[in-house]
Amino acid sequence: MTTSARQWVAALVPGYGDHLGRHTALADALTRTGATVLGHTIDPRITDFETTVDSLHTLLARIAGGGQPIVLIGLGLGGTVAVRHAQRHPAIARALVLAGPVLGSWPGVDALVADSLPSPAVDPELLSRDPAVAPAFATDPLVWHRAYPRDTLLAIDEALRTIDFDHPLGDELPALWLHGEEDELAPVAETRTGMDRVRGLRFEERLYPGARHDLFHETNATEVVQDVLGFLDRVIL
Repeated sequence: MTTSARQWVAALVPGYGDHLGRHTALADALTRTGATVLGHTIDPRITDFETTVDSLHTLLARIAGGGQPIVLIGLGLGGTVAVRHAQRHPAIARALVLAGPVLGSWPGVDALVADSLPSPAVDPELLSRDPAVAPAFATDPLVWHRAYPRDTLLAIDEALRTIDFDHPLGDELPALWLHGEEDELAPVAETRTGMDRVRGLRFEERLYPGARHDLFHETNATEVVQDVLGFLDRVIL
């Protein structure tokens, strides 16, 4: 895709325990198409996803009046937040990109029931086939390296059920779902059960054989980024 002269906003919501600074390569690729990239992280001690959606909306509402199209990009549990925002505020985002989102059912809730909370919450070895990713994540001082708080797992469970029983995404909202077929942190089959409940008419998906959870740090990250840019080229750029 060629560099676009159009100005737009990419609102990136990283996954659980993650932060925007890990995604500079993605941000650079988006910036080259005319995007202003901003981020909204999830508090790892979150106890209410609706409050997080409120906070994200406050940020986006401030820039929505500028006329630039907004694309909401959610990674992992950031995808959960992005979908919920699109349900509650369908007029804000011009398009939605979901990479390894947590939707439908989720193994973390099973861990809560079994009283076997993993520590750390995110196993770095499950992020990517790239051997450099796990140690970089494990030693990143800005990453949350503790277990999920029990109240956070309860909040995730409530958020997934709320999304499931609310309305689907609008048929006018272009949405792209990206997922690694070997994602053990947000298994694709479980996510599909939730995605099938919310998908609208302008919905696309890309599944990557062998890929794990952190698609923008996977060995095929270039392919993933190109799929995102190609999608955006069709719908907003």
